Order: sequence, then structure tokens, then C-alpha cells
Amino acid sequence: MTANEDQEMELEALRSIYEGDDCFKELSPVSFQFRIGDLDDSKSFLLEVSWPENYPETAPHISLDTFFNNRISLETKQYILSKLSEQVEANLGTAMMYTLFEWGKENQETLMENHQPVTSAVTLISNSDVMNNSTSVSKKKEKKEQLTKAQKRKLIGRTDNKGELPRGWDWVDVIK
Repeated sequence: MTANEDQEMELEALRSIYEGDDCFKELSPVSFQFRIGDLDDSKSFLLEVSWPENYPETAPHISLDTFFNNRISLETKQYILSKLSEQVEANLGTAMMYTLFEWGKENQETLMENHQPVTSAVTLISNSDVMNNSTSVSKKKEKKEQLTKAQKRKLIGRTDNKGELPRGWDWVDVIK
């Protein structure tokens, strides 16, 4: 079998196995996301895997660079990737996506044992920067125009229940 036939067979198998599973997402026929752990679990992470041209003879590209993983430290990400690459080496030449995903689920605790949730990058900004930003934001808020009650009533009278103006409200009558 060629690499493309192997990919198609594995793709069909993945679709049938993970049909209806919200942990698995097919981004394209050669790119997938798999969440290991529950959404509300702080030790859950999202694997993004894409197949190169010669997969499964060539190792798939595995990434943890999704926004979902932004609270995981760099050391933990590198540890997870190194352990996953060991599994890839062991399964090279065979369809390995299901094996990788299931191995990740089974070993989630050991992969994330040194995980300390990283606070967002906002904490890296110094307090003086935050103070400068908050004063500039408050200045912008002062410039906001206040509507009178009569103006608000008129505006509400022209809009529909969604707050949108009706179609054609700004049309110009060309024939006069």
C-alpha cells in the first residue's frame, strides 16, 4: 500500500472511532486536534497533530502551541513532546494516531505531574505599565458621547428588537 492509501484508511478509522467525541477534532484530512483530559481539568492539554507527505513512514508533526495550552509551562510541554516522540519512534511505519491519543489519555497524570499552571502573560507586565494603560483607557471613556432620553427613545424607535437599523434606513431616493 502507498502512504496515501494508509492515510485514507487511518483517517476513516479515526473518524469512525471518534465520531461524536468532543475531544477529537479534524482540522483537515491531514491535521487533527485531540484534547487529553476534561475541559475543566487544569491538567488537560490539546495535541495538534499533522501528517507529513510520507506518513506513517515519517513521524507526524506534534504541536502543543494552541491557545488552550497557554497555561502549561515550556518545560512541561517539552516533557510531553519528548515522551510522545518516544511513542512515535516505537510505532513508526504503522498507523499510530489512535495509539498516540490513547497513550496520552492513559499517561496524562504522569505527563502533567510537574505541571504548575502558568498565569497569563498579563502578570509579566510591570505595575507602572498597568497604571499607564488604565489611565489612558479612562481618558477614552470620558470622550464617549452621552445620549439624552429623547435621543435614546428616537434611536429605539428606529431599531428592531436586535438593536439593528431596518434595511434601507440610509437609502437615498434617486427619483424625485
